[in-house]
Amino acid sequence: MDPRVTERRNPRTAEIDLASPLEIVDLINAEDRTVAAAVASQREPIATALGWVESAFRSGGRLFYAGAGTSGRLGVLDASEIPPTFGASPELVQGLIAGGHAALTRSQEGAEDKPDGATNDVNAAGVRTGDVVIGIAASGTTPYVRQVLVRARECGARTVILACSPPPPETLAAADLAIVVVTGPEVVTGSTRMKAGTATKMVLNTITTGAMIRLGKTYGNLMVDLMATNVKLKDRSERIVVEVCGVTRDAARALLVEASGSVKLAIVMSKLGLDAAAAREKLESANGRIRSVVPGPPPAVK
Repeated sequence: MDPRVTERRNPRTAEIDLASPLEIVDLINAEDRTVAAAVASQREPIATALGWVESAFRSGGRLFYAGAGTSGRLGVLDASEIPPTFGASPELVQGLIAGGHAALTRSQEGAEDKPDGATNDVNAAGVRTGDVVIGIAASGTTPYVRQVLVRARECGARTVILACSPPPPETLAAADLAIVVVTGPEVVTGSTRMKAGTATKMVLNTITTGAMIRLGKTYGNLMVDLMATNVKLKDRSERIVVEVCGVTRDAARALLVEASGSVKLAIVMSKLGLDAAAAREKLESANGRIRSVVPGPPPAVK
């Protein structure tokens, strides 16, 4: 028997190859419903990691994800979504994946088993004291991930292992914190892009979104530091200013033009009757938190 939970056979899906399309959907959905509870069981270590990441960001540090296959792709995905969602630098959250850029679209067989590649990737990224490195390994045993953690710790970074099966002692020894979301055997044996992948995305979303909220990247639950890089986001920016400031769509659009597209800046300008330069100075003095500058809460949810 393989000791890794993610490699065990699932008795509930043993005859899934005989199932109808609707039965397959129901079987997969039933397994997926167990994932949120598994993630909730790790609420405290997830909160600890969130706090570490917030502290790193406040002191000029960065967050790195490292993984192979699906785990690596999920890390790169989460990293790539931070700049447009929160207006953050692409350097703030970065993803390392075994096999490099080519592994994002095509499997690079064997890359996860090469520790030298992990060491080289950490060195090339310039990981240093003040950074946080989260190694992602659904099975908990990926050599690439373990070596990333070893090298990152040598560089002075805080290290975290995120796994969906209890990691072996040598992996735990390389991590300052373990988040172990045991999602159980997969619908298709060993296919960790399913429940383990879903759990991984939930955890990564929670850590980065939570850290960004703590940094003042939202006003209530409104996304006020987004980058309006397409029509949808430009529309969202205008709607947020309309809702928060109680102005017309045309007025919101004019404020955003004067604020160079910054929703946060436009809100402060409107609420305090300031020009862009004065509003920017106010925000900078409050570490970018609207609540520290604008009196009262954001508008209630209708």
